[in-house]
Amino acid sequence: MDLWALLVIAALGAYHGLNPAMGWLFAVALGMQDRDRRAVLRALPPIAIGHELSLVLVVAAVVGLGLVTDPSALRMGAGIALIAFGIFRFVKPRAHFRWTTMRVNRKELAWWSFLMSSAHGAGLMVAPVLIGGTAATASAHDHALDAAGGGGAELLTGALGLLLHVSAMVAVMAVVALLVYDRFGVSVLRKTWINLDGVWAGAFVVAGVLTLFT
Repeated sequence: MDLWALLVIAALGAYHGLNPAMGWLFAVALGMQDRDRRAVLRALPPIAIGHELSLVLVVAAVVGLGLVTDPSALRMGAGIALIAFGIFRFVKPRAHFRWTTMRVNRKELAWWSFLMSSAHGAGLMVAPVLIGGTAATASAHDHALDAAGGGGAELLTGALGLLLHVSAMVAVMAVVALLVYDRFGVSVLRKTWINLDGVWAGAFVVAGVLTLFT
């Protein structure tokens, strides 16, 4: 995984941190309920853990398939899946898991984050970046021992990418959540916020097209 790929993964993490649906709005709500600024910060680690678990599932699938599947077939499948999911998000922008209450413990908050990240396709979006690395690994080795070693190296770089992704997400999420909690209030969403659901759906379609034709 080269520097460009790591930067893309970090940028996706920053975008996730900016998106209120990924958790900072939940963190702000918990802080307001407890009337405690520290409650905002306490909500971030469980959200990050749930998000990371959702990404790990995609990484495991991509790395595993990259070792046993033809790279062109894997790339085509990922591109089609991205475009299909993007169209689905355009048609059903509010199709995601709904929590019945804002009063949750840390375990429930992590589970909520996992469901939301999975429903929004957070893990699916990093697939094109990972496929480049796994395709190179699969084509560079000719026998099982080399493939196993390449898989181990790819898991290591995949783990580094996930850590960078989640770190960027949490950093942006913390800044936005504290700014909203301390200064702006949730009314900022009505006044200045753009429709991130549409942007996110469009990003899936673009990523799918690029995966198929580049």
